[in-house]
Amino acid sequence: MTPSPATRKTKSSGRLFNHIGLNNIRGDFFGGLTAAVIALPMALAFGVASGAGAAAGLWSAAIIGLITAVFGGTPSLISEPTGPMTVVFTAVLATLTTRADSPAQALAIAFTVVMLSGVFQILYGVLKLGRFITQMPYTVISGFMSGIGTILIVLQIGPLLGQAPPPGSVLGTLQALPQLLRGIQPMESLLAVITLLVLWFTPARIKRVIPTQLFALIVGTGLSLVAFQGVELRRIGEIPSGLPVFTLPALTPDLAQLVVINAALLGMLGSIDCLLTCLVSDSLTRTEHKSDKELVGQGVANIVAGLLGALPGSGATTATVVNIQAGGRTGLSGVFRAVILAVIILAGTGLASEIPLAVLAAIVFKVGIDIVDWGFLRRVPQLSRKGAFITYVVIALTVLVDLMVAVGVGIFIANILTIDKMSRMQTKAVQMISTGNEADDLAADLTDHERQLLDQAKGRVLLFQLNGAMIFGVAKAINREHNAIGECDAVIFDVSEVFHLGITAALAIENAVEEAIEAGRNVYVVGAQGTTRKRLETFKLFDKLPEDHTELTRHQALMHAVASLR
Repeated sequence: MTPSPATRKTKSSGRLFNHIGLNNIRGDFFGGLTAAVIALPMALAFGVASGAGAAAGLWSAAIIGLITAVFGGTPSLISEPTGPMTVVFTAVLATLTTRADSPAQALAIAFTVVMLSGVFQILYGVLKLGRFITQMPYTVISGFMSGIGTILIVLQIGPLLGQAPPPGSVLGTLQALPQLLRGIQPMESLLAVITLLVLWFTPARIKRVIPTQLFALIVGTGLSLVAFQGVELRRIGEIPSGLPVFTLPALTPDLAQLVVINAALLGMLGSIDCLLTCLVSDSLTRTEHKSDKELVGQGVANIVAGLLGALPGSGATTATVVNIQAGGRTGLSGVFRAVILAVIILAGTGLASEIPLAVLAAIVFKVGIDIVDWGFLRRVPQLSRKGAFITYVVIALTVLVDLMVAVGVGIFIANILTIDKMSRMQTKAVQMISTGNEADDLAADLTDHERQLLDQAKGRVLLFQLNGAMIFGVAKAINREHNAIGECDAVIFDVSEVFHLGITAALAIENAVEEAIEAGRNVYVVGAQGTTRKRLETFKLFDKLPEDHTELTRHQALMHAVASLR
C-alpha cells in the first residue's frame, strides 16, 4: 500500500541523522538486540584469531557498528569485524611481528594500518568511487573471497589441533603440518569437533530461538566446564573490562611502504565487502543505499577503531540479514546494538574468560567454509573455461602469494580477455566497401543509388565504413583494412554510426587519412557529429582536408567522388 503524503513526511522528519528513524523503535531495538547476540561469538573468535586479543574484536563490533550506523549510508546495515578484514589484519600483524622491535610496536603499527585504511575509504567515498568498486568481474570476487575463506580454514588448523598457530601465515601452517599433527592435543581437538558438529547440525527449531554461533559457543564452553573437568584446555583468559585504550599512530620509515600498501588493500577490501552487503540489504528492504556516503562512514569507523586498538570492520552480511529479519530498518538498530555490546563488554567480560580457544577456532573454521563460494566453483568450469582460469588463479594467488597481487592480476586478466573479446566483436564494424555486391554481402546500410554509384566507380572509390564504439582494440582492424587498400582514386571515411571514438582509434583514422592524402587520393570524412566530431577536431583532422570534403553526407560524397573520376 502506498503511504500517504502525511506518512511519508513523518518518516522523513523522523530521521534524526543518516537514516536514523524514530518511527520503528520497537523493530530497531529487537533488530539491534539480535545482531548484538550474534556479534559476541564472532567478535571474540575474530579477536583471538587475529592475534590482537578478544577485547580488540569485541570493541571493534561496538565501535564500528555505532559509527557506521550514524555516519553510513545504508539504513539497516550492521558493521563489525569480518572474516576477510580479519585475514588481512592477521597477515599484517604477523609480518610486522617479525620486523618490528617489539610485539607492542608491531601491534601499534598494525592499528596504524587500520587507521590509514579508513583514510583510503574516505578518499574512495569523496572521489565517488563507490559505484565502481563493486563492478569487478564476479570471477575475481568469487576467487578472492574463496581464497580468503581458504586462508581462514588453514589458519585454524593449529588451534583446532590444540596448538598455537605457527608463524608465517598459510605457508607457515602448511609447512608445520607434520609437527602440528605430532603434537595434537586430543581433548581440545575433540571439543573443536563437537563444536563443529553443533554448528553444522543444530536443529532448525533451536536456530529460531538462538543464533547457531552463540549456541555452539555455549554448548562448547559448557562441555569444557562439565565434561572436561581436570583436562588442561587453553582458554581466552581474563579480558579487560574497561574502556578501550587510546592507541597513538606508530610508523617507522623502513615499514612505511608496507603500511601504505596494506592500508590501501584493507580499505579496498573493506569497501568491496561492505558494498556487496549493502546490495543484500537493498534487496531485502527494497531501499537504495548511498555507496559513497557509506564508504565515508566506514572510513571514519575504521579510523576510530584503529585509534582505540580495535580490529578493522566492514558490513557483515549475516548480522545485516538477521537485523532486518528481526525488524531493524533504520540506523537506530545499529545504535541499539552498539550500546548493548558496550554494556556487555563493560559488565560481563569476566564470563568469557572460560571460553576454550578450540571452540572459537571451530567457529572461525566454519566461517571460512561458509565464505568459500562452493556453488560457483562447481559451476564455473561448465560456464566458462576462461572464467574458471581467472577464478582459480585468483584463489591460488590469494592463498599462496598476496591478496593485493591476487586482485590486481585477476582484474588485469579479466579486463584483457574482455577487451580482446570486445575488440574482436567490434572489428566486424570496420568495413571497406568497393562495390554494391560487397555492400550486400556485408549487410551495409546503403541506399540503392549509393550501391549504383559504387558499381559505377568500378572499384576506384572505396567506402570505409565504421560503426559503434571505436575502442583502442579496433585500431588494429582500421590499420589492417587500410593497408589492404589497392589502387583507387578516392576514399570515403563514413563515421556517421560511430557513437564513441577513442584516442587510439582516432589516431588510426588520422594515420589512414594522412597516408591516403600522401598517395594522392581524394579523401572524404563524412557523418562526424557530437563527441566524434569534437574528437576529430581536436586532432585537427578537418584542417587537412578541403571543406567540401568534410561537410557532405555519405551520398553527396559518393556522388562527388564518382564525378571527379571523369
